[in-house]
Amino acid sequence: MRKTVKSKARPVALLDVLWQLLPAGVLLTVFASVGVMHVMSRVRVVDSGYRLSLLQGKNQELMLDNDRLKLELATLKNPSRLEKVAREQLGLGPPPAGAVLTVTTTAALARRLPFLEATSAIKAAPRHGKSSARLVAERSE
Repeated sequence: MRKTVKSKARPVALLDVLWQLLPAGVLLTVFASVGVMHVMSRVRVVDSGYRLSLLQGKNQELMLDNDRLKLELATLKNPSRLEKVAREQLGLGPPPAGAVLTVTTTAALARRLPFLEATSAIKAAPRHGKSSARLVAERSE
């Protein structure tokens, strides 16, 4: 007859099993987190590429509008066109002979005279209701 040996089997505790599975669980969690982050970053890259493409299209459209407006501005500022509009639409033309009067201001007179003469003439002039420009003009004659 055979003798059977009974071994004393230690009961397996749930805590021991969980402790042995812990490294595998941590490793699985790390891989899952890295995978989710990778997918999220790729989604962001694709979204940024899409937005960049839209902005480049908008930029191209605005550049064309800018070129068109520059051409329109150059056309509107053309001297021959301005003269035509002034004559035909506004009824403007060169002034008749003798209609242009030259007005000399105090600043123009001061540029003609040396600085000290102009200031001394203005300060020394008696006030008789005459403008200082007229007084300077009278004294310089």
